[in-house]
Amino acid sequence: MISDASSPVSQYISFIIAGDEYAVNILRAREIVELSVTSRVPMMPACIVGAMNLRGCVVPVLDLAVKLGLPPTRVSRWTCVLIVEIELDGENTRLGLLIDGVGDVLTLSEDEIEHAPAFGAQARVDQLLGMAKVGQKLVLLLNIDRILSPAELLGSRTTSSLEHASCLRISE
Repeated sequence: MISDASSPVSQYISFIIAGDEYAVNILRAREIVELSVTSRVPMMPACIVGAMNLRGCVVPVLDLAVKLGLPPTRVSRWTCVLIVEIELDGENTRLGLLIDGVGDVLTLSEDEIEHAPAFGAQARVDQLLGMAKVGQKLVLLLNIDRILSPAELLGSRTTSSLEHASCLRISE
């Protein structure tokens, strides 16, 4: 896309979940890996499908569809894991997001991003950075800091379950 030179641009990696296209800032994405064996972790929220071994590091894997209130991801040959990095309690943490497939790298200027309407979006508006028109489709830009915050991940759990949040922290 060509944008006005006066408007700052950002890049996003897009992906498919339940037939819709979403994206996160590419600076937060670390890599895309093939779905491998995950080990279930007891007492975790339903959106956390388990943990995987990524080159010797334990990485929690979250079904982003479930987190967004959609049906669980049906694993296919295109299903993969987008590894993202977020900050939890001052530490960089890697999490895997189970996605249906990878899209494109999108270069968007600020004026190409619109505020998400309060209705019609499958994700809560506070979990979106906005929406971008890309060709004939709309891409929802996710606020992964909000979606993957401990309060959001464990929101339906009791306060005693917050102690389990430490298992989400993986030190570099």
